[in-house]
Amino acid sequence: MTDRADRKQPALSLALKLAYGSGDFGISVTNTIVALLFGMFLTDVVGLRARYAAAAVFLGRTWDYVNDPIVGYLSDRTRSRWGRRRPWLLFAAPPFALAFAMMWWRPPLSSQLGLAVYYALAYLVFDSTMTAVSTPYYALTPEITDDYDERTSLTSYRMAFSIVGALVAFTLPLALIGRMRAENAGRVLAMGLGFGLIGALPFWVVFAKVREQRGRDDDEPPGLRESLRAALKNTPFRFAATIFLLTWVAVDIVLASLLYFLKYRMRLEAESDLVSGTIFVVALLSLPGWEYLARRWDKRRAYLLGISFWAVIQLVLVMIAPEWGLAAALGCAALGGLGVGAAHVLSWAMLPDAVEWDEFHTGKRHEGMFYALVSLAQKVASSLAVPAALLILDATGYVPNAATQSPAAITGIRVMFGPIPALLLLLALLVAWRYPLSREEHERIRAELRSRSE
Repeated sequence: MTDRADRKQPALSLALKLAYGSGDFGISVTNTIVALLFGMFLTDVVGLRARYAAAAVFLGRTWDYVNDPIVGYLSDRTRSRWGRRRPWLLFAAPPFALAFAMMWWRPPLSSQLGLAVYYALAYLVFDSTMTAVSTPYYALTPEITDDYDERTSLTSYRMAFSIVGALVAFTLPLALIGRMRAENAGRVLAMGLGFGLIGALPFWVVFAKVREQRGRDDDEPPGLRESLRAALKNTPFRFAATIFLLTWVAVDIVLASLLYFLKYRMRLEAESDLVSGTIFVVALLSLPGWEYLARRWDKRRAYLLGISFWAVIQLVLVMIAPEWGLAAALGCAALGGLGVGAAHVLSWAMLPDAVEWDEFHTGKRHEGMFYALVSLAQKVASSLAVPAALLILDATGYVPNAATQSPAAITGIRVMFGPIPALLLLLALLVAWRYPLSREEHERIRAELRSRSE
C-alpha cells in the first residue's frame, strides 16, 4: 500500500476549489435544461403525445444502467501521464457538447413512433457522453483530499457552481427561446448548440487546473467484480447512495413539473423564470450555512434539518391557489430554495467518506466504481421522474398549450409537484436517521490507515 494515508494534507487553495467546482456548472446547466425543458419540448414543440415522450425518455436512459459501471471501472484502470480521471475530461467533452445539441433538433419526421425513436437514441447518446465526463469528474473528489471537512468545503464550491448552472438553465434558455411553441423550434436548436458548448468548456478548466494525489496510479487496478462487490459490501456507501437517490428523484420530479405547475396551476408562465430563479438564488446563498452546520455538527444532522424543512414546504405547495398571486409563489420559492441548497451540498458530501471505509476494510480504493454507481443512481432518478411526470399528465387528460386544463389534469400537476417529492424526501430522512459514518468514526478510520501505512 502506498503511503498516502499518512500524509496530513494542507488546506485546499481557493483557486483549486474554484477550478474543480466549475466542472459541475457544465453538468448542472445541461442536466437542468433537460429536466426542465425536454418534456415540454417533446410535447409542446415537437408535438409528441405524452406517452410517446415518456417512452422516449425512459428508453433513452436505460443504457445508463449499464454504461455508468463500465465507465467507472475503466476510469479506475486508466493509466496515463495525466492520471486516471483527467484524460476522460479532455477527450469526452467535445462529443458531449454535440450530443446535447442533437437532443434539441426536430428531425423532418411525421410519425409519432419515428420521432420517439429518434429522441430515445439522442437521449442515449447524450447520456453516454455525460457519463464519460461526469463519472471521472465526481471520482476526483476523494482523490483531491481525504480531510472530512475539506471534502464538505470542496463539495460546497462544486454545488455553488451547480446551483449557478441551474439558475442559468432556468432563466437564459427560456429568454432565448421565448414560449415553448412549435414555431420556435429553430430557437430551441440554437439554444442546444450554445449550451452544449458552454457545458463542455468547464471540463477543460478542471483538466488544466486540478491534479490527482500522487501514488494512486501505483495501485494494482481492481477488477470489475471486485469493485462491484466492494461497493455492495460498503455499509456507509449503501446508506449514502440510497439517501442520494431518494433526494435526487425528488429534485428531478420538482424540476420536471415546475413549469407545468407555474403555467397551468398558478398561471404565472411569464414569471416562471423569476420564480425558478428565486429558488436557486436562495439555494446558492444558503450553501455557506449548510457547510457551517455540517462542520459544527456533522453531515447527517445537517441533512436531517434541511430536508425536513424542504419536505414541509413541498406539502404546503399543494394548497397554494392561483389567487394568492406572484408574491406567494416567490415566498414559497425562497423557502424551498433553502431545502434545495441542503440537498445539493449534503447528499453529495456524505459520499466520499465511504472511500476510506472501503480502504480500511479491503486495502484498496474503488472511487471510480463508487461514483459510477452514484451517477447511475442520479440517472435512474431522472429516468423514473421525467417519464412518471409525463405519464401522469397523459393519464389525467393534459392537452399541450390548452388555455385551460381539465380539473383532473390540474390535480395531477399538483400531486406531482407537492406530495410525491415530499414522500420521497421523507423516505430519505428515514434512511439518513440511521446513517452509520459519523465524523468521529471517519477520523478513527483515517488514523488507523495512517498507522497501517507507518
